[in-house]
Amino acid sequence: MKDIYESPLNSRYSSKEMKYIFSPDFKFRTWRKLWIALAESEKELGLGITDEQIEELKSHADDINYEVAEAREKEVRHDVMSHVYAYGVQCPKAKGIIHLGATSCYVGDNTDVITMTEALKLVRKKLVNLINGLAKFADEYKAMPCLAYTHYQPAQPTTVGKRASLWLNDLVMDMASLDFQISQMRLLGSKGTTGTQASFVELFEGDSEKIKALDRKIAEKMGFKSCYMVSGQTYSRKLDYNVLSVLAQIAQSAYKFSNDLRMLQHEKEIEEPFEKHQIGSSAMAYKRNPMRSERISSLSRYVIADALNPAITAATQWFERTLDDSANKRISIPEAFLAVDAVLELYINVTEGLVVYPKMVEKHLLAELPFMATENIMMAAVKKGGDRQELHERIRVHSMAAGKVVKEDGLPNDLVDRIAADPMFGLTKEEILSEMKTENFVGRAPEQVTEFIEAEVKPILEKYSDLLGLTVEIKV
Repeated sequence: MKDIYESPLNSRYSSKEMKYIFSPDFKFRTWRKLWIALAESEKELGLGITDEQIEELKSHADDINYEVAEAREKEVRHDVMSHVYAYGVQCPKAKGIIHLGATSCYVGDNTDVITMTEALKLVRKKLVNLINGLAKFADEYKAMPCLAYTHYQPAQPTTVGKRASLWLNDLVMDMASLDFQISQMRLLGSKGTTGTQASFVELFEGDSEKIKALDRKIAEKMGFKSCYMVSGQTYSRKLDYNVLSVLAQIAQSAYKFSNDLRMLQHEKEIEEPFEKHQIGSSAMAYKRNPMRSERISSLSRYVIADALNPAITAATQWFERTLDDSANKRISIPEAFLAVDAVLELYINVTEGLVVYPKMVEKHLLAELPFMATENIMMAAVKKGGDRQELHERIRVHSMAAGKVVKEDGLPNDLVDRIAADPMFGLTKEEILSEMKTENFVGRAPEQVTEFIEAEVKPILEKYSDLLGLTVEIKV
């Protein structure tokens, strides 16, 4: 429908898989699974629930009568009770035991945890594939010398692959945070109106062991190790902040990469993919704008800012429950996941199609290398009998003069010619150039890339080898 606003995260950017996880259908199917788990657990612990009632619930777990629930919600203004009613219409024999002893948060909060967990697992799948692709790029270019920068000023050279390993290291750190967060996901369980489980004390006639077993059984049936031991009516909203903090970390890494790449594309050293019929500018037909990297930056910025929402929500909850979290959660959490999903797909796409221009990389390095090689040149002259202190002063003078030629006159760096023409050094131009082999200035960069991939990247790829092979397609 073109006359109603729709979030661009939904219509333009995020994947079908992520959008389904946050869809109403996923939510309401999960509600029914939770009601079945509750009924089964209560039956196993001795409440008067029959196998026939359980089977009836299972037979209608997926064919949700949405029209009945929607009509009922217009009447009672309560989404959970509307779906309890709709489920009961389909399951007349089990009608009386659906949602037995539970509050709305039993389905609401547990479903939120399940949804975030599934979404985190999808993020992990995409992050693993991204790490795999970027590791291949880093390994391929680990020995190609390039100009490095500190303060965005030319500094001691590195290699193209070593720079990529910095991007990769950020992602490895993100994977550790992501894995840890997934390992910490726990259900609310069934805690009651204020978290005291008072309704279950009545149902189980004060048997605390059965009440504790109820949570354990629900967690197990829903694929979780445990439930939170204590809560108010809801799980602590700090969980939402912890989850979005992980997403914000991934966004930070992607943002850093996209900024670096945009600057490298300006230098004409490395470019993001540019398709055959892609238009770079409506006015300037020659342009190859880095629009994918720019979109990574844009969406990443949104995620970083969005992570503030659950922080404020967690800080402002009143006692055992207040509902001012609900509307915010419905927006901030799904949108953070949808945005990170889009960021990762863009990052994967860009990484798979990076174009390196070796001649430009070499040109920029050679333009600055004479300055960086002065120590080597000076030592070569000392070996021929020169005085280090005098040579140091002469190099300083020649460097300042060469820098002036570059900056003020726009001419090539002529430092090598100046030194070759100075008899104090006693070096020919060929001897000076022999001291300026680019591979001699990158330190252990190639070895560092190899060692890093072997020690830290490969274990991740081996652990999650079943997640590799993802294909992404950018819509716009």
